[in-house]
Amino acid sequence: MPGGRERELRRRIGSIQSTKKITRAMELIAATRVVKAMQRANAARPYARLITSVIEDLAAGGAEVDHPLLRQADEIRNVGFIIITGDRGLAGAYNTSVIRTAERQVMAHTSEGKGYSLCCVGRKSASYFRFRNYRIDNAMSGFSDNPSYDDARHIAETVSESFLSEAVDQVELIYTEFVSMGTQRVVVRRFLPLIDTEMMAQEGSGTGREGSFEFEPSPEAVLEALLPRYTEARLYGALLDAAASEHASRQRAMKAATDNAEELITKLSRAMNQARQDAITTEIMEIVGGAEALGGGDTTDVDIALASMLAGTDASMATAAGTPPA
Repeated sequence: MPGGRERELRRRIGSIQSTKKITRAMELIAATRVVKAMQRANAARPYARLITSVIEDLAAGGAEVDHPLLRQADEIRNVGFIIITGDRGLAGAYNTSVIRTAERQVMAHTSEGKGYSLCCVGRKSASYFRFRNYRIDNAMSGFSDNPSYDDARHIAETVSESFLSEAVDQVELIYTEFVSMGTQRVVVRRFLPLIDTEMMAQEGSGTGREGSFEFEPSPEAVLEALLPRYTEARLYGALLDAAASEHASRQRAMKAATDNAEELITKLSRAMNQARQDAITTEIMEIVGGAEALGGGDTTDVDIALASMLAGTDASMATAAGTPPA
């Protein structure tokens, strides 16, 4: 029935309008959070740059350290993966892109006969790989949208222990790098082992800073103490980049959802108006048919009723459309 279709369309429009309010609110929240996440990421970069600069100066000054984190395995038999995703969905392809990249990396290494170890940061990656029966050695969650340095330290220590115990020979870090509000890309970085002091010395010598500092108690002791902090700083930067990328992706996804809701409301409103027009047309035809059958061809009253209906005067329409008793 036309009236029933109109009610159904009206119900759908109301439901979509409620959803639109939610997506709009989520868009505004994500926009606020992404600004804060960008500020935190920018605030953490000077520390990461400084610790990297000091390590390069130490290496360029001749410091040589045989630190376990620098150990290069003769043969890579097991590869560890740190996979950083979000705890929640509704962020477009943010989580899916990281998971697919990680799965491709795992499959590429396993096809070469290597083992793997997964450290999933975020509920989405953990639930995906657990559902597909991948072996997950470590899973952390609850801080994807607002990570702290303590979170980075905990992850770095956990992964470093696996590397130092030779459970894995190499560790890859997979996360989403924040480039701008409109651009985020999934990257795969080697996390462990760190580049050796010879390569650090080459990077330091390229800046012309050789021997510009004196370190106490010794360059080797300082370098050995800084290397664990260096891993923590790198991981903290990755967590902050991932958080900013998640909020930016969620903002775009919610904006697209809001725009789609508006477009759908417009289409359904047109359909509802058409259904209402069909109902009016049907009612007119019923009135005309009934009047002709009862009035013996006299359509004067019908013309008055039609004029009232087209003018939108419901009361006049009801009076003029009355039929005489049988």
